[in-house]
Amino acid sequence: MPMSGRKDTPREQLPDSPLAGALSLPRAGSDFGAIDADEAWIAVIRKMDETYAELVRQQVELEAKNTALEEAQGFIAGLLGSMTDVLVACDLSGRVEQVNLAAERAFGLRADALLGRPLSDLLDPSSETTAADVLATVARRQRIADREFTLATPDGPLAIAVNGALRFDPRGRAVGIVLVGRPIGELRAAYGALAKAHEHLKRTQQQLVHAEKMASLGRLVAGVAHELNNPISFVYGNAHAMKRYAERLIAYLDQVHAGADATALAKARGELRIDRALSDIPATLSGMLEGAERVRDIVADLRRFSSDRREAREVFDLAGVVRSAVDWVAKSQMPDLPITVAVPEGLEAVGHPGHIHQVMMNLVQNAVDAMEGRADRRLEITGARFETPDGLQVAVRVRDTGPGIPDALMDRIFDPFFTTKPVGKGTGLGLSICYRIAEEHEGRLEAANHPEGGAILSLVLPAAP
Repeated sequence: MPMSGRKDTPREQLPDSPLAGALSLPRAGSDFGAIDADEAWIAVIRKMDETYAELVRQQVELEAKNTALEEAQGFIAGLLGSMTDVLVACDLSGRVEQVNLAAERAFGLRADALLGRPLSDLLDPSSETTAADVLATVARRQRIADREFTLATPDGPLAIAVNGALRFDPRGRAVGIVLVGRPIGELRAAYGALAKAHEHLKRTQQQLVHAEKMASLGRLVAGVAHELNNPISFVYGNAHAMKRYAERLIAYLDQVHAGADATALAKARGELRIDRALSDIPATLSGMLEGAERVRDIVADLRRFSSDRREAREVFDLAGVVRSAVDWVAKSQMPDLPITVAVPEGLEAVGHPGHIHQVMMNLVQNAVDAMEGRADRRLEITGARFETPDGLQVAVRVRDTGPGIPDALMDRIFDPFFTTKPVGKGTGLGLSICYRIAEEHEGRLEAANHPEGGAILSLVLPAAP
């Protein structure tokens, strides 16, 4: 059907477009002249509908992307505005491309007044790090880590600690650097507060360690006093007996020197019981000597175990250390406690006997505390020597009949300040100190529960060669 005002275009000159086929009409005299013109226009309309639908879909996608872009820009703007650190983004030549609100406040200028300015204009001449240093770092494709910059601000030079990283475009090409800095004054204040808290913690720890030492010293003094009491009482009693004997002998000798006759001397000898005194004197002196020797041994043990020769290592007998720990702690605090000590003589270890004595006293003290108020109380201490892949070792095991160690707490009993004792009863440092002493002796301290109840603490040390 010919259109008015339009000339027919030959098929060879129709444009190559999606609508070309739909707009092609049959030529007169062709084999397709019988095609209805309405079908051609329907095809054109369908094509136009498809094209319009595609345009609408693309428009919806574009609007969604624009919305996401606006949200992302708003999010980034919010982040930049909420930052308290100064942020400056520069291009590869060192010119400012972006700043945040904190930078505007620091320089006293709006962002549009800062954009395009060289970085050198923002730095004070006294700055430790210069703009040239930044450009050199960019050229080397390196990061800036905790460098000190001094900014030129209206209030004077402002020192800041700066970290920086290269900025890349979507193709991965370096296009600039981003600098983020925090005033050093704030960092110094934070470090100062941290140092103050650390010092306070150290002082508190020292006080607790001192309290634990004083508690150990108190147990030691109480045990030593208990141990010294028996021989000293024995010596004291025998000394009084010797005084009485001496008074009788002096009275008898006074009569001898006065020239009394045999009858008077015999009477005085019987009244003063001189013969009995003479027979008792050797045993009395022997008892006094035994008591004095026991005091001497206790004092010697105390001096040896209290020695502070930290670097001195020597061979010592664990049996003596265990005996004194039991005597000074268990027997003085719980005299009726059944105690079994099966540590063979000659079970020698290498280390500092005073420090190991401190460990044994703590282990015995913990065992005594665990059995307080229980009907079945027994303390069993055994020792043995055994071969391991690490060499010959000796072990002392302290077993009590207390409630044992809960499985949930087994991994924490050697932690500093951890205790299950009531408030005021323990500092939570005893086992921690013992654990450290064992490690310093190249040994170990282990904890376990006995199948029949109670806890077992095992001290393992290198054996003497």
